[in-house]
Amino acid sequence: SVPLGYVGHPPGSVHSDLERNKDVETIKNIRNQRKQELVDVCNTYLECLGEDPHREGLQKTPQRIADAMLFLTSGYELKIADVVNDAIFSSDGGDDMVIVKDIEIFSLCEHHLLPFYGRVHIGYLPNGKILGLSKLARLAEVYSRRLQVQERLTRQIADAIMEALNPLGCGVVVECSHMCMSMRGVQKVNSSTISSAMAGVFRDDEKTRKEFLSLIGK
Repeated sequence: SVPLGYVGHPPGSVHSDLERNKDVETIKNIRNQRKQELVDVCNTYLECLGEDPHREGLQKTPQRIADAMLFLTSGYELKIADVVNDAIFSSDGGDDMVIVKDIEIFSLCEHHLLPFYGRVHIGYLPNGKILGLSKLARLAEVYSRRLQVQERLTRQIADAIMEALNPLGCGVVVECSHMCMSMRGVQKVNSSTISSAMAGVFRDDEKTRKEFLSLIGK
């Protein structure tokens, strides 16, 4: 079943919602209306940890946590079409590879609500259309500011680019450090996770794929 107020694809889906009828106003209203509930939950959370939420240092902490969580998951309030539709241009016949690398992202692991952070590298081969470079970074931001797993995040960015531009192909590589692995559990501080999603000629043509990976230093 889909959670109350869920906007976009059901949990586990990897497809972008570029052409879907995403009611952004509905999710915004739900988040705003229930903000006080979130503050109250954070207050209870502190009590369950054995803390006194009324002591001086914690009096405003539940509000701060609520504000932070709403910001860190603000991608639920963004519609992909609104991000890209004013920045799609004719490529004027150019079909060379376009790459934006080292896009910084911060996200929250949906398993522990702990941060993971790192960089995204995006490349695509135009098929008559190009996207404003900053919008590639914005696409990464839309999906990273949700509760995520890195594998799904990688595929969602690639799917969004394919739907937005219908390019000959695209490639996305994400490199992140996960606090759920370094702060707890196996506690491997220096570990990093690399995931990739290839589509079109980036998946089907080894030469194109190698060019992309070489240009991003992989």
